[in-house]
Amino acid sequence: MTKLLTAHFHEPRLHELETYRGLGGYEGLKKALAMGREQLMEEMKKSNLRGLGGAGFPAGMKWSTVTPEAKDPGPRYVVVNCDESEPGCFKDRVLVTRAPHALIEGLLIAMHAIDAKQGFIFVRGEYQVQYRILDKALAEARSAGLLGERSIDLMRGAGAYISGLDTALLETMEGKKAWPRQPPPFPTAKGLMGRPTVVNNVETLCMVPHVVLKGGDWFAALGTPKSGGTFLFSVSGHVAKPGVYEFPMGTPLKDIIAAAGGVKGGRKLKAVIPGGVSTPVMTAEELDTPMDFEGPRAQGSFLGAGGVIVLDETADMVMVAHNIERFLAHESCGQCTPCRQGSYWYERILERGLSGGGVAADLETLQRTGEDMTGKVICALGDTVGVVTRALMKKFPEDFKAKFPERRG
Repeated sequence: MTKLLTAHFHEPRLHELETYRGLGGYEGLKKALAMGREQLMEEMKKSNLRGLGGAGFPAGMKWSTVTPEAKDPGPRYVVVNCDESEPGCFKDRVLVTRAPHALIEGLLIAMHAIDAKQGFIFVRGEYQVQYRILDKALAEARSAGLLGERSIDLMRGAGAYISGLDTALLETMEGKKAWPRQPPPFPTAKGLMGRPTVVNNVETLCMVPHVVLKGGDWFAALGTPKSGGTFLFSVSGHVAKPGVYEFPMGTPLKDIIAAAGGVKGGRKLKAVIPGGVSTPVMTAEELDTPMDFEGPRAQGSFLGAGGVIVLDETADMVMVAHNIERFLAHESCGQCTPCRQGSYWYERILERGLSGGGVAADLETLQRTGEDMTGKVICALGDTVGVVTRALMKKFPEDFKAKFPERRG
């Protein structure tokens, strides 16, 4: 099985420049700098590399929407989204810890592609160790002359979940509240400080050197027709061996869970959250689903950022829903009234069910409130509030009926 990002994770000093270069590191950058920008863009498009932070937008297409400097003189930026705050996702943390130079190399290639002189790596505030590792790796790259005339700066987040959204991240970088913007315009037209900006997550950029070195067609062939390459899955929950596992796009969900040792303790599998808590739940009957950007969608869910959370037969789905909605209510930025109020009431109603005071009419309220929220907010957080619990209610109705029973008289 082909592994790209984790192939050399066994190397004890992979985070150091000397080790990384000894394994072929920065050869992709060297080749990219010798290519014309149009040729580089074409290879990226052929690769079918999607945005691996959750959105799944084709990376090459995103880069190509940046207006050429001849038509729009002035600075343009590339921003790395390392604000990995989706519960259940931790692959970017592992990548930065083990192979920071892979990220730096991919970032430099992206900067070359859109002719950006300035890049930023926005690091989640809680990732203090990873921040120091990146800082040291950047110092090594600068001393080796790998940055050339380009500059890369680190920025640290303040712990807001919503900063994981690209437009809220840009607002944060500008010193404002982490409030998502309402596109259009999109960041590639008007992003950081009003200038064209490409925002990609860590894993996406770490893939870029492999695309450049071996070609877009080779990379595309590793995955499925619409999702090229491999993907890192953060597997956690009721499994024997939680961790990060790399598989080609389209690998069945059951194979990913098996690689993590399967359900621990000999218990039965009840449910899987496939892409982090913002993705609707899947059942044990859906384990043959191919894990790419199309497979989970056919089951009413999403690949998301690949945070596979495994739940065994002991899991109470009302409690699962409450934990998720409590988190979302806490992290709602408050900009949109449906999200601000809806997430609060979702948490309260589910809490009432868990405390023994729920009634069947509450389920109708949850359903109606979710429908009223979905599609009526600026960002995906509000949609998530309305979608996730409704998916749990639909696929595990008995759990909810037990907590919200019919009461007469």
